[in-house]
Amino acid sequence: MKKALIVVDIQNDFCEGGALAVPGASEIIPYVNQIMRDNQYDEVVLTQDWHPSNHKSFASNNGMEVGDTIILNGMPQYMWPDHCVQDTHGADFHPQLETDFATHLIQKGTNALIDSYSAFMDNNHFMKTGLAKYLKEKNIEMVEVVGLALDYCVEATCIDAVKEGFITCLHFHGTRAVNVSPDNAKNSIYKMIENGVTILA
Repeated sequence: MKKALIVVDIQNDFCEGGALAVPGASEIIPYVNQIMRDNQYDEVVLTQDWHPSNHKSFASNNGMEVGDTIILNGMPQYMWPDHCVQDTHGADFHPQLETDFATHLIQKGTNALIDSYSAFMDNNHFMKTGLAKYLKEKNIEMVEVVGLALDYCVEATCIDAVKEGFITCLHFHGTRAVNVSPDNAKNSIYKMIENGVTILA
């Protein structure tokens, strides 16, 4: 069975010192590097949040405060600080991530009007990124997922991977949550299990 590793958004802005730092984010990088080296993946896909500066998920572009919620395209949209803006240091991959293993890159969140947590499609499910098509053309049947952040982009990527027909596994030691509340991370794990994702401890 051919398998791929999807490495979600291990970028400077999501790591310590970044605009939207995930607690303990850099702690997962040695683990991610190790599984890329040690496991025989047929594909290693890196995803990159790649927002235009006028992105509607940024509080600054809506006259709102970080943490507020608006309705965007008929769906609730959490207001984030400006992060992972195209061609900035914050959008770059963390320097410790061994990107040489990558075989494919997906840039997401490029449409200023729609946020995109999942590596497969935007939050409204209007547009696909092309990742499912790419993996199916490579005869991938199983995907394993690591990266940031557990309770947003990783959760969405895992659930959409199942919907696209892939056997999907999350490496528990290869992810961290934005929300430091234990319940938030726990609820994400439960939601993924309920949607057919296997958790690798």
